[in-house]
Amino acid sequence: NKKERFLLLGLSDDPDLQPLLFGVFLSMNLVAVLGNLLIILAVNSDPHLHTPMYFFLANLSFVDICFISTIVPRMLVNIQTQSKGISYIGCLTQVYFFLIFTVMDSFLLTVMAYDRFVAICHPLRYMVIMNPRFCGLLVLMCWLIIFWVPLIHILLLRRLNFCTILKVACSDILINNIFLFVATALLGVFALIGILFYSRIVSSLMRISSAAGKYKAFSTCGSHLSVVSLFYGTGVGIYLTSAVTHPPQRSSIASVMYAVLTPMLNPFIYSLRNKDVKGALGRLLGLGTTCL
Repeated sequence: NKKERFLLLGLSDDPDLQPLLFGVFLSMNLVAVLGNLLIILAVNSDPHLHTPMYFFLANLSFVDICFISTIVPRMLVNIQTQSKGISYIGCLTQVYFFLIFTVMDSFLLTVMAYDRFVAICHPLRYMVIMNPRFCGLLVLMCWLIIFWVPLIHILLLRRLNFCTILKVACSDILINNIFLFVATALLGVFALIGILFYSRIVSSLMRISSAAGKYKAFSTCGSHLSVVSLFYGTGVGIYLTSAVTHPPQRSSIASVMYAVLTPMLNPFIYSLRNKDVKGALGRLLGLGTTCL
């Protein structure tokens, strides 16, 4: 019945843990939103960062803010009100936006991999290839693809009638499974392309003879490699955890931590490992670069 509400499992049934969970996730949410917002403001305000790499970084920060905002605020409300219910429409809406921003993260990391690939492997043609119009078209193409794929998934979900628990559908789910398999395979191609770009980048870096040149090249893409490792590494870890862990609440905790940790850590990775971003943040906040 589409007028009923889903009963969510939650992270813990212990009432004594609820204030701790609320404080932890509220703090992590605020850090993630503030950190990514500072990255966006720094990129927009500093002319030195008006380059393709930082244009994509600002888009990634925006997506990370949206990504964490689809999960944590609702969870905080549920913890505070001791409510574990969510409406049918509310659940589908949350799933839709969660899928959009999760896959958009993956797409942007692939686009950023291509940007670094051109910068490292074809430096003389970099500004010609990665011109502002092309960069804008890349991001626009990603958004157009992303809006439609989750929408089809949600429309297929609306066909189903659910039983007493969320994982059990009373309708035939063959079409849904086929679509998920095809969509996952196609979207996985983008992730594979990004990994191939980074493998080519690492291969090119290893062929640089001078230590100074190798260090400079690694410093320009080290942050990207760290973020890619964090995103896909934790994603694989969550999948393996859910496959071998029987208590559903453990899988829920791992999934929520993934949704929170990745957006929260990305600004730290880019600001701590990148002198340009550190300098821009210093100027934005009215601090000297030495303070950062």
